[in-house]
Amino acid sequence: MESVQPLQTVGHIREMLESKRGEMVRIRANMGRSKVITREGTILQCYPALFVVEVSEKRARKGRVSYQYVDILTGSVELVVLATEEPLFPWITFTG
Repeated sequence: MESVQPLQTVGHIREMLESKRGEMVRIRANMGRSKVITREGTILQCYPALFVVEVSEKRARKGRVSYQYVDILTGSVELVVLATEEPLFPWITFTG
């Protein structure tokens, strides 16, 4: 069985997120101590080490949150495309 290099996997995650730029997603993030935060927003930008999502806040305000690609790889963050209600990375198990 061939092992997958972490850089190739992180690069693949970045490419998939780049292709979904501008789409609405639901984010579930494991913040530790049994605290899971769920937000909905639009993927704004993908940088070499992280990506930025614009989320809806209270009182019709917008906020921005950023996550690292490694957060997805380790299962700390899960993304679901709202249009199809399917996980963006189904092969990675969310640890929330």
